[in-house]
Amino acid sequence: MFKWDAEEYQKSSSAQQKWARELITKMDLQGSEVVLDIGCGDGKVTSEIATHLKDGCIMGIDSSIDMIELATRTFPLKKHPNLHFKLKDFQEIDYNSKFDIIFSNAALHWIKGHEDILKRIQKSLKPDGRILIQMGGKGNAQKILDLADEIITKEKWNNYFQGFTFPYGFYGPKKYIKWLNEANLKPVRVELISKVMVQKGFKGLKSWIRTVWLPYTQRIPEDLREDFINELATRYIEQYPLDNEGMVHVNMVRLEVEAFKG
Repeated sequence: MFKWDAEEYQKSSSAQQKWARELITKMDLQGSEVVLDIGCGDGKVTSEIATHLKDGCIMGIDSSIDMIELATRTFPLKKHPNLHFKLKDFQEIDYNSKFDIIFSNAALHWIKGHEDILKRIQKSLKPDGRILIQMGGKGNAQKILDLADEIITKEKWNNYFQGFTFPYGFYGPKKYIKWLNEANLKPVRVELISKVMVQKGFKGLKSWIRTVWLPYTQRIPEDLREDFINELATRYIEQYPLDNEGMVHVNMVRLEVEAFKG
């Protein structure tokens, strides 16, 4: 379990929100669906989906209490009666034929090996229910990860990374289609999509690293953590300079999956 800073995530996750909006357009919502958002974070994406559900509802789940508390404060039930948030680890979802659609954006790559979660998702769907999920895919953020892997071998940092293994589940279509079939989910579309993460200069890049690269940063004592973040951000910008508007660009790869319950 990682300690998320929900408010900082809210400030530095504009790219995730942009990509989520693109994904929402592919949901083809009719307005009466019951939807589950896995890894809802601060709730802003879940709330956007809720606006398309005039006669339906959506529940967002997340394992971070800080995220759920922020989402609940930002989108109170009294003002958003078709929108609900629940503290729940998505590896432990245990619903039975409850949802028409299960949605997830930028969340499932936080676990490795998706065989079990896909079986749980299948069980949670109504007959003919469907999934639309996007996550980090094979090759995601490779340039910044390569730099991080170089840095953690340095004498200053290597003691904190003894026994460290790659923490993310970044997969390609072939493996994912196999897992879908094993979970009795019928693949419609499973593809890798190239994206570009844009952050506002050195400060924006640091905020993004601080917010989402927790498997690296949270291995380091808190009093040294900012030094590590500074070093990684500096090295990245040295190799991949800011554009003419002072923006940082990071090449990303997303795995996007659409499937139906078999």
